[in-house]
Amino acid sequence: MKKPDVAVSAVNLTRRFDGFTAVDSISLDIHRGEIFGFLGANGAGKTTAIRMFCGLLEPTAGSATVGGIDVARNPEQVKQAIGYMSQKFSLYEDLTVRENIEFYGGVYGLTRSQIRERLHRLLEELNLGEQQNTVTGELPLGWKQRLALSAALLHNPDIVFLDEPTGGVDPISRRNFWRIIHDLGESGKTIFVTTHYMDEAEYCNRLSIMYHGKIIEMGTPSELKQRHSCTSMQQVFLHLVGKRGGADE
Repeated sequence: MKKPDVAVSAVNLTRRFDGFTAVDSISLDIHRGEIFGFLGANGAGKTTAIRMFCGLLEPTAGSATVGGIDVARNPEQVKQAIGYMSQKFSLYEDLTVRENIEFYGGVYGLTRSQIRERLHRLLEELNLGEQQNTVTGELPLGWKQRLALSAALLHNPDIVFLDEPTGGVDPISRRNFWRIIHDLGESGKTIFVTTHYMDEAEYCNRLSIMYHGKIIEMGTPSELKQRHSCTSMQQVFLHLVGKRGGADE
């Protein structure tokens, strides 16, 4: 049953691989218009969880809904309803920026007029206009990330999943990318973002901390810092993980 004002929901969501539990019975509700962060070290289970929410990986146990759609029963419907930016850059390196966006517009079933209108808007909003005729493979990583986000937003989804969107980019590009994320949140979109950068956790409205496949803490950054008598999210993370024997590998 769809919960009012809840965009993403999970109840005991679990994924196992040959006896290894990558995501271990996580439960959460993400509200509409919220920037929700999934914080954890590499190997914590963040990407596995986001792939289940996006209908790309079937849960072993538990349940989840995205926009009221059951991810296990209707994964294709979920894929059409959301925007998804994967951790690994997956657009075509030999196409130009414009050609990539036009191609993905076709994938989402947009008309030519819709593609033209949204292409123009996205190029302007994400400051990609001067790069629109550049071959994608020639772009710096920060610009590639903006292009990947453009493709994820092309069909104007209400819910957007970003898996490590700033991985490997320089600090200035990371800061600029988070300005874009906040603009999206202020426009009313729900943003689910995974990260292992502790400073990025401060930019989220609310976040969960994941460790060895489990959610070990959840709240706003200020709540978590106050709850654990810390002055930064890095201190909160180290405090929580330290009590459990160390960081993920």
